[in-house]
Amino acid sequence: MQKIISLRMERQCFIKKADEAQYIDLYRDMQPVQNVYWSGFGQPPTLVFRTDFDDMEFNRRRQLTRQLIKGRFAGGNLGWIDSRDIELFAALYQKPLSRPTVEQLRILELIETAGPLNIQQIKKETGLLVKQITPILHRLQEAFLIYEDQYDGEWDRSWYRFAEMFPGIKKDKYSKIEAVKMVLQRFAYRMVWFDTAMARSFYKIPEKEIKLAVSELVSEGVLIALESGYILKNDANLLAHYSPKTMRFVYAIHRNDFIYKAQEHVLKEMTKSLTDGLSYDHEPLQYLLIDGVFHGAAVGHFHNGPYDLNDVVCDLPDVENRKEEIIDAICVANNGKMPERFMGKNDR
Repeated sequence: MQKIISLRMERQCFIKKADEAQYIDLYRDMQPVQNVYWSGFGQPPTLVFRTDFDDMEFNRRRQLTRQLIKGRFAGGNLGWIDSRDIELFAALYQKPLSRPTVEQLRILELIETAGPLNIQQIKKETGLLVKQITPILHRLQEAFLIYEDQYDGEWDRSWYRFAEMFPGIKKDKYSKIEAVKMVLQRFAYRMVWFDTAMARSFYKIPEKEIKLAVSELVSEGVLIALESGYILKNDANLLAHYSPKTMRFVYAIHRNDFIYKAQEHVLKEMTKSLTDGLSYDHEPLQYLLIDGVFHGAAVGHFHNGPYDLNDVVCDLPDVENRKEEIIDAICVANNGKMPERFMGKNDR
């Protein structure tokens, strides 16, 4: 496991930061990439703590040229993918409009005949309220019938016919099982070891579909089973001769990050056990990645403006020895704000 964790940190560029060329590959393997949890509204997506350059500005340029495009993936969540992977993610997440409502058809026809249109223009043409229009647009977006063109940080965005924005795209190029097998190989490369619950947690795909894809990849000799999980066959050979890197770092990881989302189902339970009985707000704000392993969280309350940083909880036996590192990491993630408590003690 020590080797796996070290190689995972290398592959995710926590040990040696990615340059722009490495970043593009890293980004594609971590798709769909979501904005920084709670604070990333209107901003380009980022892969925090993994680069030696400003990837927000880098992705802003990629947004502007439509190299990065926005959609609804993984349980209907907004995310950003490389435009070269549209057909792959259409195969994974497209939800056909099998029983359209009158209002859905009306808005779709309006965009097809008079688009592109923003929400206020749709409201004027249809007489519907914004709160009625918005979920319809989201549903049509999930069906890959329309596209929200967010190429900059402005809020007044237009909706286009999907085929108008991406002519020649074959949404049925891959079967669902083919698409799952493709992303699982990317997932396995960056996580090194994974189980089907981790893949389900990240991709929000039914576990039975993931298990079927894994079974085929095992039979094809791409994956091999290891301790109730799986690794790439090539990595099994690599790990046999791999020397783990020395790691000493603390990162406060936001709740939309790739490495968190892949382990969300376990981390929620871990934090629940560490915060049980606290009398103050203790929602996890960021999770503490310490030397490659999650060991706790900054907890408090989300709201607009600086969050309430009420405490730091951690299961490290020598947590006091790492206190300053942990607090520094939390300050970095929260624009310099200090937590009110550390391990329940207000002693700062």
